[in-house]
Amino acid sequence: MNGNTTIKRGLKNALRPLANALSYAGIDPRGFLLLRDLPKYLSHHRQFRALGGDITHTFPVLSDYRSQAGSANGHYFHQDLLVASFIHDNNPQTHLDIGSRIDGFVAHVAAFRPITVLDVRDLPSTGHDNITFIKANLMDEQHSHAAMSDSISCLHALEHFGLGRYGDPLDPQGHIKGFNNILDMLKVNGTLYISFPIGQSNEVHFNAHRVFAPRDIFNWPSDPPSIQLTRFDYVDDDGHLHRDFDLQHALPDVSFGCGIYSFRKIR
Repeated sequence: MNGNTTIKRGLKNALRPLANALSYAGIDPRGFLLLRDLPKYLSHHRQFRALGGDITHTFPVLSDYRSQAGSANGHYFHQDLLVASFIHDNNPQTHLDIGSRIDGFVAHVAAFRPITVLDVRDLPSTGHDNITFIKANLMDEQHSHAAMSDSISCLHALEHFGLGRYGDPLDPQGHIKGFNNILDMLKVNGTLYISFPIGQSNEVHFNAHRVFAPRDIFNWPSDPPSIQLTRFDYVDDDGHLHRDFDLQHALPDVSFGCGIYSFRKIR
């Protein structure tokens, strides 16, 4: 890591508590930066009218003056596209998703194959035949959907289990219970794609999410141990994807990254 990256990360970490405090008060700290482009907007407003344009409503959108064509980085962009490509290439018999983003990952997969979505929350009809829905609480130890799919995904969802954010019951061990139920739902030799925030240590940011040390998942109790890591990818603090990283022999240098794990279920 170079010096500039270290300084940027330190500054970001130092400002994060202030930004969080403003957000809790209902204030988006990014809004203050937009005011620098207000003079440009007012100038364009005057010029447009001077050119004979008829303005019927005033609707300032200051955020796009400095924007790029789109966002092609970050946790969701990379994990959704990467795992969808894995499923496309592997072409499983069935694919089950647990709690991932409907308008991101699920939509990617549904574009080329059927996908069943399971969530503790309700999902209105999507209007697309490739998406079916099951409502269930995966922290329930009596969960009965055993060995139902040879391919399962759970992207940026498990870190929320048991924190109550989405109407789920409070349970400090919710992620462990959910993880074991997910393994029960996976057929032998099937593939599990799972992602969550990773950092230097285990943390609980109540009630938003958990952050896990990258290798902590290997310590989560399962009876008997039944998975084998086949691939690990991750997104770093700057939103860049690192493909096929050797997690067994090195650790990602991240404070709030996204670990993307591919596991195979073994007997």
